[in-house]
Amino acid sequence: MTKSSIPSRIVRYGELQPCKTAFIDAHTPGSDQKENFTIIGGGVSESPDQHVHITDKIGFNIGAAGQPPKCRNSLHSHTTAEVFFVAKGRWRFFWGRYGTAGEFFAEEGDIFNIPTGIFRGFENVGQDYGMIMSILGGDDAGGGVTWAPQVIEDAQAHGLMLGDNGVLYDSKQGQDLPHNVRPMPLLTEEQLKSYPEVPVEDVVGKYVARYWDLMALSAKKPAKVIGENAMIKDKPGFAIDFLGRGSSVTQPIAAEKPVVLMPASGHWRVAIDGYETTISVGDTALVLPGETYGVRPSMTGQAGLYRITATDDPAGATWTG
Repeated sequence: MTKSSIPSRIVRYGELQPCKTAFIDAHTPGSDQKENFTIIGGGVSESPDQHVHITDKIGFNIGAAGQPPKCRNSLHSHTTAEVFFVAKGRWRFFWGRYGTAGEFFAEEGDIFNIPTGIFRGFENVGQDYGMIMSILGGDDAGGGVTWAPQVIEDAQAHGLMLGDNGVLYDSKQGQDLPHNVRPMPLLTEEQLKSYPEVPVEDVVGKYVARYWDLMALSAKKPAKVIGENAMIKDKPGFAIDFLGRGSSVTQPIAAEKPVVLMPASGHWRVAIDGYETTISVGDTALVLPGETYGVRPSMTGQAGLYRITATDDPAGATWTG
């Protein structure tokens, strides 16, 4: 990579290209207005219409979900990490076979590492269009998602079919399953028993970190958010820490592994191998191994930033020690 390629690895919030047909519930009322964004890596979209902004394989995926008020993302499960932090708005996260095992509300800057192997969903409960940024484990983001049976059944009633090849087909556009593709089979009752109904105290107390706590903890050094010895103990193939004004990178350091910089608040001046620009909430910057980088607040006021670094840990189920 040359210095001239660095700007192409900085994706601006205002330049994100959405896909409104990314998933099986794209026609289901209550979910039909959501938008999916794939920023780095292929993500888990089921649609060939999904635009990928940065195609580099760095060991994890970066994406985003944007939704108007009262729009929800249907219940599904992942086999690798699915981490969200709120960039804009107020969100309700819920989980369980029918979404009734537990819930909590996330404000701007809060981060949630959702345990693998449970059905989860989320909805925008704010007053305006909201955005949550996502980090997904693995170059292939776990190979896709598994939907709760009722989600697939509801989608079929509104014209969308999911093939066993992981691709969506829209009967409203005259599409049908190819002759060699069968409908994605529904999970059986026996299979559903392996998807636990996790009580809320086992989720919120272990897998959620709040923005204001991270701001306090990062006053003098980066706060460890996700990692073997972090607030949220997991080894998903990446580590996350949180930088504040007093823990920013004022002297350039060399990246040994891919690093992604994502502001949670304020404006940040980022320098990568001498190229400098300013990024803010909703923006994403990718630093490749061998490059030097620095990042510091460029204005007064609140300033928080999530730094995601690839690790040698394999992507897979949530680590329990």
